[in-house]
Amino acid sequence: MDITADEGLLGPLLLARGAIDRSAARRGDAGWIERAWADPATRVLVVDGGQALVRMRGGAAELVLLPPADAPEGERYLLGVDAGGTAYFAVAAPVEGAVREEPGRRIAPPAAPAARPEGEAAAAGLRQVGALLGDLDAGLLVYAVALEAWHSTHEFCPRCGSRTEVRTGGHVRVCPQDGSQHFPRVDPAVIMLVHDEEDRCLLARGPQWPEGRLSVLAGFVEPGESLENAVVREVAEEVGVRVAAPRYLGSQPWPFPRSLMLGFFARALSTELVPDREEIAEARWFSRAELRAALESGEVRLPPEVSIARRLIEAWYGGELEGDW
Repeated sequence: MDITADEGLLGPLLLARGAIDRSAARRGDAGWIERAWADPATRVLVVDGGQALVRMRGGAAELVLLPPADAPEGERYLLGVDAGGTAYFAVAAPVEGAVREEPGRRIAPPAAPAARPEGEAAAAGLRQVGALLGDLDAGLLVYAVALEAWHSTHEFCPRCGSRTEVRTGGHVRVCPQDGSQHFPRVDPAVIMLVHDEEDRCLLARGPQWPEGRLSVLAGFVEPGESLENAVVREVAEEVGVRVAAPRYLGSQPWPFPRSLMLGFFARALSTELVPDREEIAEARWFSRAELRAALESGEVRLPPEVSIARRLIEAWYGGELEGDW
């Protein structure tokens, strides 16, 4: 099968949406930021450990946004301005019901938003509600979560150890001792659907995942490496398969804590699977019929709709699939 990177092939990438001007030119204007914060029309998103308060209405989710006068104390990050002129900020502060993620495992709040009465607020993260938010709210939450995650791990100067100060609307931290500036990090990661000459796709799972939870391969780009070379290297390292012709299809932020997922299709030159057992517990080739049957039986479950992994699989399959994690 000759897979081409036609525009829109991956469909909607739900965490790549947004509806605000990020207003980079305003970040260094302390007077404008002060006036925007004093404006009762401004809206503030409180974020805590990757979660924010969300309400469910008619099966859709919406963020709980506050006027500045009602916002708690905490670090402030300018998110931008919408088409109507409303400014948006995030504040890093405790959110009732939020449960912080621990390395290597996710923890859901005691009662997810969908389990609450209609309109009642509950703490939630992007994995839970990213697919249910509208364009504006999805973009705000992804942005706020990414900034909060970076700030929470970069409080101190890597050069001298001094506590850094937040500047330019939360987009720079400055060391008061040596004057060095530190900017939010984004870690590029390639994520790729590998297909062979028989038009099968390759799915795998990590050792930390339960049986049946499968996805495509992925890995971080190393220093001095191109995206295409990263695709070839990661597939060879993880499952021992040689690939060629990596084809870029789209990207999506994945702020867990700071990744940018760059999606590819790649053609397999070999099909024998030799998994790296430290990273891959299971790897299998699937035809479309085999994948559909495995999903219908419950033997296999796919990544959630909010992920670019799911979009890559559905683009190869040629339609929507059921069976989320």
